[in-house]
Amino acid sequence: MTEVATDAVPAEGEAQAGVKNRTPGKGRPTPKRSVAQSRKPVEPPPTNRREAAKRARAIRMADRADERAGMLRGEEKYLLPRDRGPERKLVRDIVDSRRTVGTWFFAAALLILVGTNPAWPLIVQTTSQLLWLVIAVLFVGDSVLLSRKVGKMVWERFPKTEQRKPGLFMYAIMRSITFRKLRMPKPAVKIGDAI
Repeated sequence: MTEVATDAVPAEGEAQAGVKNRTPGKGRPTPKRSVAQSRKPVEPPPTNRREAAKRARAIRMADRADERAGMLRGEEKYLLPRDRGPERKLVRDIVDSRRTVGTWFFAAALLILVGTNPAWPLIVQTTSQLLWLVIAVLFVGDSVLLSRKVGKMVWERFPKTEQRKPGLFMYAIMRSITFRKLRMPKPAVKIGDAI
């Protein structure tokens, strides 16, 4: 006696009771293609080259805005090659955590330039020249102190770094010359914060 296999469709109650090898329904009808496509409005293709160029420019501008925002936040993938790496981040934090003479260097240079005009009295010209000497000496001294601090902290925290000292020192000095609000990426620490 042989048994004959029958393909019987399980009753509705059996499907809900957990019959194996059967996927339960999603509980709603499948939408028609026209309804499904209407949910995602697609922008029509450009009608001419000028419109295509305008759309491409808008996309590029949006990408640049995202890159600039990422650079300001200090996200590694958006930074320029000169700003990448943990050593450079540490240098930025060291510079941003202190007041520097370099920040006032260009403002003082403008005052000195105006003060050395021959139309001014001799006392103003002499004072401007002395101010130039004082600012230059203070700037050099501050740069030396900053470089020593950078060298000490970077090689303390990253003893196997492949960064060269002169490159890190120049990076620190150039950042110290830039006004705090114009620095890229923006300062992540406040003045006086411990690094």
